[in-house]
Amino acid sequence: MANAILFTNAFLSYLVMFLVFLALIVAAVFAGIAVRKNKNKKEEVQKSAANLEAAASSADNNIA
Repeated sequence: MANAILFTNAFLSYLVMFLVFLALIVAAVFAGIAVRKNKNKKEEVQKSAANLEAAASSADNNIA
């Protein structure tokens, strides 16, 4: 009987540790996704700004 209690305690201890690690992994994945989306949005804004600048520059050259 004592061995069963010891086994159950050890099993539950490892189960709790596994759940904590799993929660950390899930949080890290969602944080990584959020950071990547933010980076993609920033790159898109910079690219569109560069395109507008290039268009304005070419329009200025056509007028002159």
